Formats: sequence, structure tokens, C-alpha cells
Amino acid sequence: MSADICGSCVMMEKRRLWHGKGRADEGQVVMHNELTRKDIEDMEAEIENRKIVIRKELLEHVKEARAQGDLSENFEYYAAKKAKNQNESRIRFLERMIKTAKVIEDNTTDDQVGMNKTVTVRVEEDQTTEVYKIVTTMRGDSLKGLISIESPLGKTLLGHRVGDLVTIKVSDSYSYDVTIMKIENTGLTEEDRIRDF
Repeated sequence: MSADICGSCVMMEKRRLWHGKGRADEGQVVMHNELTRKDIEDMEAEIENRKIVIRKELLEHVKEARAQGDLSENFEYYAAKKAKNQNESRIRFLERMIKTAKVIEDNTTDDQVGMNKTVTVRVEEDQTTEVYKIVTTMRGDSLKGLISIESPLGKTLLGHRVGDLVTIKVSDSYSYDVTIMKIENTGLTEEDRIRDF
């Protein structure tokens, strides 16, 4: 029985890696993501907060650290400078995401898998039940069960209904079947915020 449990764990980890942020060897961020108007509004609000509030605070930290004297051994200065640069990098990233985004809308009916809906599936190969919420890439977090509409699982589940048997093709050499057990229109919650990179 422990071999079955171990095999089941391996399969679950394999699925989690493929449906999460992507393969480990993907080092660069892919632009032209499909985003909703709500995603863009949330990103614009984050940019504004970073420019008006956080930037000002971080510049003050840099000034205070610089005033401590010798910069060659001033850890606080380098840490403050790093935080300031990370903030500026995040602002540029979000602005670029908005500029290149493809704005999408969810045209699914209440009984279909769609954006911001929670879907319960049974994985046929090991008879486990998994629960996912289908979200955009900017909200995806496989560790929290938030699956991107651009992932193999998310793409394939869209538009299907309860009872449908769906084959998820992860790669040319690996696919698996799931049966949709339940669909809930859960909408966005506080936990579904725009993720950090």
C-alpha cells in the first residue's frame, strides 16, 4: 500500500509542477498574457501605490542609510538600495504587462468551467480528488490551487461541464484523464490577489 501512496504522491507532484508557474527550466517571464479588466485595475492600483507611497519610503531609507557614513561597509545602505531597485523593477514589470496584455472576458455559462470558478476533479489514474480555481496567469499559484487559464489543465478544462471526462495533455509524452465532479462560481477573493514574482 505504501508503494501506491508514493506513486500517487509522485503523480500529484508532477501535475503540480506542470500546472503551476511552468517548467523549472523556463527562466524568463512570458509577456502577452491574457488578463481580465479586474487584473489590469489591480495592477494599476499596485503601480500607483508603489510610485506614490512605497517609492517615497524607500528613498527615505536610502537617504538615512547613506547618512550613516562609509558606504563601503554600510549594509543598511546596500539593503535599502536593493529594496528601492526591486520596487522600480516591479513597477516596470507591471507596466509592461499592462501594455502587452490581451484583455479577455469570461463567456462561459454558470454550468461551465470558467474564470474565477472553483472546479473539483477526480484524477482517473490514481482516483484522487483535486480542487482548483481557474484564474489568469497574474493570479496563478499552484501551491494554493490557483491554476492559470494558460496552463495545460486550465486551458483544457475551460468550457467543460460536470460529468465530462477530459484528457489533460501536459507534453507529447504525458497526459492524464480527469472527470469534472463539481463547479462553483466562487469569484475572486482576497487570497486571489496579483502575485509577486
